[in-house]
Amino acid sequence: MVARYVVSPRGGRRTYPDITSALRAAEVRGRPALIEIAPGHYEEALTVRGEVRLAAAEGPGSVLVSRPRGAVLDAFGAVSVHGLTLAGRDAGVDIVGCHTGTLTLDRTEVRAHDGVAVHARPRTSVTLRDSVVLYGRTVFTGSAGLVERCRFTDAADNAIAAIEGARVTVRGSRIEGSRIHGVRVCDAYAEVVGCELTGTGKAALVADTRGELAVAECAISAVHAEGIMFVEQSRGSVDRTRVTDALHGIVTKSGAGPVVRGSVFADCRDTGINVQDAGLGTFEHCRVLGARNVAVFSTKGGAPEVRDCRVEGGNVGVAVTEGGRGRFTRVAAEDLTGTALRVYDEGGAVFSQVRVERCPAGLEARGNGGTTAEVTDAVFRDIGLGAVAIDGQSRVTLRNVTAERGGMVGFAVAGEALLQITDSRATEVGSGGIGALGSGRLVARNVTVTGSEGLGLFGTGSAYLDVVDSTFTDCAVAGASFDEKAAGRLAGCTVDSTDGASGTGAVAVRHNGLVDLTSLRTSLPVVRHKEKPATPPQILQVFNGPVFNGPVHDVQLAWNNGHVVQQQTEGDSTHP
Repeated sequence: MVARYVVSPRGGRRTYPDITSALRAAEVRGRPALIEIAPGHYEEALTVRGEVRLAAAEGPGSVLVSRPRGAVLDAFGAVSVHGLTLAGRDAGVDIVGCHTGTLTLDRTEVRAHDGVAVHARPRTSVTLRDSVVLYGRTVFTGSAGLVERCRFTDAADNAIAAIEGARVTVRGSRIEGSRIHGVRVCDAYAEVVGCELTGTGKAALVADTRGELAVAECAISAVHAEGIMFVEQSRGSVDRTRVTDALHGIVTKSGAGPVVRGSVFADCRDTGINVQDAGLGTFEHCRVLGARNVAVFSTKGGAPEVRDCRVEGGNVGVAVTEGGRGRFTRVAAEDLTGTALRVYDEGGAVFSQVRVERCPAGLEARGNGGTTAEVTDAVFRDIGLGAVAIDGQSRVTLRNVTAERGGMVGFAVAGEALLQITDSRATEVGSGGIGALGSGRLVARNVTVTGSEGLGLFGTGSAYLDVVDSTFTDCAVAGASFDEKAAGRLAGCTVDSTDGASGTGAVAVRHNGLVDLTSLRTSLPVVRHKEKPATPPQILQVFNGPVFNGPVHDVQLAWNNGHVVQQQTEGDSTHP
């Protein structure tokens, strides 16, 4: 049976003048106790032992317990607090501490102007329900924790920290204005469900040091750094969560590998999904909207798996750089202001069943020979400049890739790069369907170019083109053109026109004599460039001096002088 104790500073029959005296009486009796506290301000340090319930007699906010120095409440046993306000200013202690057993804070406000507001010590269990924590942090150390429908405001550090093996669940709560993180999980487990987080100084949610973090149905907004971050071999999941106006929507690095599903990263100030420094991660059915720099970024050994995701608006869609890797399957990129897919500087990417629409550039690859990209079953539509453009020494392979209304060029290679194309097509492009420039190398098998406003196939500089079993139809200028020192072979190819000879500029191939034409099928002429005539020797003629038409001896000549003095000595002269 529960013993009831009443605390009232105004006195009265069978009342206690302060909370401490009521606690002492309850401890002596050793029975479960209910301590009802009348409204007022109690400057006490409470040590609660046993099974005790502390309750504000007239509801939340009517009782303030505070101390300028030291802890306000230390719990040992099975303690619950209902409707009290607990306030402390000492940064060196825990304002509320659970040392053994369990502690429940229900409709309670805890104010810690610096330091720890609530601390659940090892092997304890602490529950916060419908409560408010101001300024301080709530720490679960090797303990169990449940936080429901609470508000954490302006924490000077992390609002909630789960460390050293703790297991914590946070539901339906709001975290705002934390100077560092909203929730930090370090070598512990935390589940965060249906929460709002805003205005944190660093990542709103972070898992580090092999921590495990499960996030579901949360809304994160206006944070100064990352919305969500997994580092240092942490793991976990993010489901149906929206991050808005973060520097980076989600970051994984240093071996961390979460699974992220059905989430949205909107209006991020730098990147939406950022995988770096050997980070991992699987991202499924996610959307990245309006990222100012890069929507999906893999760099410095990052290696994400991205499936069934959409990138809409913003600058660059997918960027894999500086040794980053990644596999991207059924990814759509639309309405960007920059490149849809970018692979630079030893990046390695595999794209399968991707779709790119209404972007200035489709795929760009540039870097040394360690820069690679494979693209399979992809569509590039309404691209401003070109569907695929590679440079440097990069290597790109295209299989079953379509470029429709591909801007200036469908597929092009330059520098010393290598582009291999199989079973692909380019339609309604501007200047050329496929081509090689500089010292680029192009290998094409079963490629179709239709309706180019310029050339179907082109080579310039000292490029090498090996094109087999391909078709070039209705190209306005020529089916194929080899200029300057471009060389290679055109074997088993077809150049035709659906509207007569005029449809292909009346030229099938225009070449420089350095290309091997084998089994070419065409009714149109093959034209070799005319050789430029040798430059004749230059003859310099001078017309402003005297002209002599015979031998001249013993004369003095002067011309083009402003002033001349001539001196002559008279006398006999003897000539031999």
